[in-house]
Amino acid sequence: MTTLDLAGADPGLAAAEEAYRQSHRRQLWRRRLLPVAGIAGAIALWAFVIWFFDVKPFIAPSPVLVLTTLWTKLDILLLNLLPTAIEAFSGFLLGNIAAILIATVFVHKKAMEEAFFPVVVLVNTIPVVAKAPILVLLLGNGMEPKIAIAALICFFPTLVNMVRGLESVNPQAMELMRVLSASKTEIFFKLRLRNSLPYLFSALKIAASTAVIGAIVGEWIGSTTGIGALIIQSTYNFDSAMLYATVLVGSAFSVLFFVSIVAVERLVVRWQPANNH
Repeated sequence: MTTLDLAGADPGLAAAEEAYRQSHRRQLWRRRLLPVAGIAGAIALWAFVIWFFDVKPFIAPSPVLVLTTLWTKLDILLLNLLPTAIEAFSGFLLGNIAAILIATVFVHKKAMEEAFFPVVVLVNTIPVVAKAPILVLLLGNGMEPKIAIAALICFFPTLVNMVRGLESVNPQAMELMRVLSASKTEIFFKLRLRNSLPYLFSALKIAASTAVIGAIVGEWIGSTTGIGALIIQSTYNFDSAMLYATVLVGSAFSVLFFVSIVAVERLVVRWQPANNH
């Protein structure tokens, strides 16, 4: 008997089913509307502060001025977004692929992990603004150092999460695979890799945002194009409206990148329970 048949047979069950659906719809709309209300409230507060304290435009622009600049200078903003997007995406791919490969080596060769993981931690502790000039000297003034910076920022979180995911397999499942005489390759692809996917996507969502930050920071060191270079130029020219519009475009791309990873995760990791919070 289906749920509809049970509901038809029991009015109380039908009422409970309808109450559950209404509660689910309310929660869905709440999750959608609250972020919109929060953003709208922040913009309203921003506009009020500018008006109440009579803040000069070269110090902090009003939301209307930022939106006007965003509309009139959209072609310039998108032209500068393109190299930043290429650098961020390339660094994202490079850093995460390297992290996955090295995590695989670490899991199968514990001596390699014990020898080189402290080196990885040491490199990660160096501030990004200190790495950038070094990479510019080594790789030149093109896209290469920006891609390298984005890759380095993505690398460490993915490495740590991937190692943890590959190692935290169910002991009973591992023992079963060994009883069935599964090879290391079969254990890796059918057990370890599948188990590591939730950990991997948690790191990828972080990397999606940090890769954009890395590309922008790299552009602060000797670049004439890109979101980072445009931020520096707007700051030196006291063009606060353009500065805010540039930051908004960079943030929008970062959010879009993050949402794309979330969408891919929902397609790939289908066995994870839905988050109702």
